[in-house]
This record gives sequence, structure tokens and C-alpha cells, in this order.
Amino acid sequence: MSVYDVAIVGLGAMGSAAAWQLARRGARVIGLDRFTPPHSFGSTHGQTRIIREAYFEHPLYVPLVRRAYHCWSELAADAGVSLFHQTGGLMIGRRDSTLVRGSRETAAAHGIAFEQWDAREISRRVPALAPDADMIAIHEPRAGVLLPERGVAAMLAEARRHGAELQFETAVAGWSRAGDHLEIHVGGKRVGATCVVLAAGPWLPEIARDLNLPLVVERAVQGWFAPRDERIGTPDAFPIFILEEPDGQIVYGLPDVGQGVKLAGHHGGETTTVQTVRHAIDAADRERLVTVARRRVPGVVPDLRQASTCLYTNTPDQHFIVDRHPADGRVVVVSACSGHGFKFAPVIGELTAALVSDTEPAFDLTPFALARFA
Repeated sequence: MSVYDVAIVGLGAMGSAAAWQLARRGARVIGLDRFTPPHSFGSTHGQTRIIREAYFEHPLYVPLVRRAYHCWSELAADAGVSLFHQTGGLMIGRRDSTLVRGSRETAAAHGIAFEQWDAREISRRVPALAPDADMIAIHEPRAGVLLPERGVAAMLAEARRHGAELQFETAVAGWSRAGDHLEIHVGGKRVGATCVVLAAGPWLPEIARDLNLPLVVERAVQGWFAPRDERIGTPDAFPIFILEEPDGQIVYGLPDVGQGVKLAGHHGGETTTVQTVRHAIDAADRERLVTVARRRVPGVVPDLRQASTCLYTNTPDQHFIVDRHPADGRVVVVSACSGHGFKFAPVIGELTAALVSDTEPAFDLTPFALARFA
């Protein structure tokens, strides 16, 4: 049995990024996925994803997202594809809301250019949106849209160009130690590797049962609506937005890049697993999305054109996991992005490559350490 330098389990956003970053550094890589990525069964799909810098969740993400902007640009140039539309972004809510307060504080702490708009200014500049009269927005001009399926395909193509072997429709049952190397269990076969990267997203709880991680898989639903006027739904006229309702619920939207204006709720979905998730869209799902359209986005026809499910793999603190396995440092766990990780994929790939090669990561990974769950 030949032994690879690195075996990567899961080729969604983080796994494909790790494959690309490791292969371009000369590692002999094999990547394994139970489906054919990019696919719609996990967390990395939906045509568009938000990238933003004034990170309300925590200021620690700002240096990471700045590096991610550079990496996405580098990937687009290397792969010869377009991956990003700069639209600007609006973080909308009451003045004391977590979203607005956190975005403002992060922007101020990191010197991020922003403007503050009142509700009248929001409606004047973006008539497709309807904030409450007491809402304000933090406008971030650099924010925009990433294309997830195209991004994953580009990372996998670049990984393959640099020599990575990719095996799709290959379900991994687990891993074990075998003397001086590790083995990935694939059906009745075993794949040998010096190091293993577990980037299985919502499949991580079953692949890494020994870690007993406190992860919760959440079903999220996203929908697409036709703009009332094709001009107002374009990336030039419709910025990405995130809006915190008075009750704390967060909804978001992205412009039409071919399928319609995308609207969804951020968190609040039902707990599920990859085995039991309901992929079918029901009446309650449709009503929730249509309610967002009617209440907050008068610029779209409130008639759901299409919808799909997505899986969040949440940690208790909603920070990521990027760390070595406590029982075997040759295994790196990269997952559980809690619904906000896609934008960081290429820089997480770089950090994974540093852990695998036992070099100093460019960023402090303490917030993403497994030990915090002990």
C-alpha cells in the first residue's frame, strides 16, 4: 500500500482549500468525498455567499478575512475564473443591536472604512429594502458576494493541477493508526497517509466519534425571489445585507447573479443530522422566506421561485475548529464553521497546511482549539 503525505476527508470548502494549499506546497495529497463536489448535500452550495470585513461576531476574524480576500483573488487569477462581486454591504438593525454594535466596534477597532446610514438613507440608496424607522445600517463598501460552487471547483482543479489525487463517491468510515502512518477506512479498503485532515463538516460527528465534540447540526433553508425590476436586483444595485430583527432573529440577502435575489434566515433552524435531514421544502419553510421578502425586501416579488436546504455544523461558541487531534498530532481537525465559515476557506487551507507541515501558523489558532471543549 502506497502512503500519501496527506489524506483529506471531505472536499467541501475547507477540505478543497486544504487540498489546494497542501498540493501547491508539494505535498502528495489524496482527497476523499462521499459525493462529487461541489454538491448540495452539506454546507458548501447555494450559488452565493457573503464576504465582509466589519465582522460583528468577533474582531479576531478581521485579519483572517483580510487574508482571505487576497487568497480568493489569487485563486481566481490562477484558475482563470471570476469568484467575487464587490457589492458593498449593509449591517442593519436598531442602534443597540448585536449586529450593528458589533459591526461598528469591529470597524473602528481595525480602521475599516464604513458609513452609518439612518433608515431614510437606507431606503433612498437601496429602495429594494424596507428597514424599520428606528433602524440604522453600517455600510461597508468592500463587502460582496463569493460564488461557492465555482470556488470549490477552482480549488479542486488547482489541487489536481498540482498533483493531488481526488476520489469522489467514496465514503470514509473512519481512521486508525498503523505503525508509522495512519489509515483511512474506505469500504473494504484502506488508504495510508502520514497525516490526515478531517474536514467532514456535518459528517464530522461520525468520523471523529472519539473526540465526542459538542457539535449541533442545524438545517437552514435559503430561497430565491425574482426582482420586481431586473436592474434593482443586480450586484451593482443590490448590496449584500444582514438585518437583525427586533426579536434578535437575523435574516440576510444577496443580489441576483442568475437565479434570483437570495434571502434566508441565519440560525434558528431545526436540529438534524446528515442521516435524517429533511431536504424537501415544506409550507412552513416557504412561509418563513416569503415573510422575509414581504417585510424587508419590497424590491422582490414575494413568490418563492426556488429553495434549498443547507447544513450548519455549530460549535457552542460558534467559533471554528482548526487544531490537531489531542491523541495524535498527525490528525488535523478543520470543521464546524457554524454557518459563517465559507469566506475564510482559502486562509483556513493555509493554516491547515501549516499544522500538517508543523510550521508556525500565520494567525493565533487558540480561539479554534479543541481544548476549549474539555
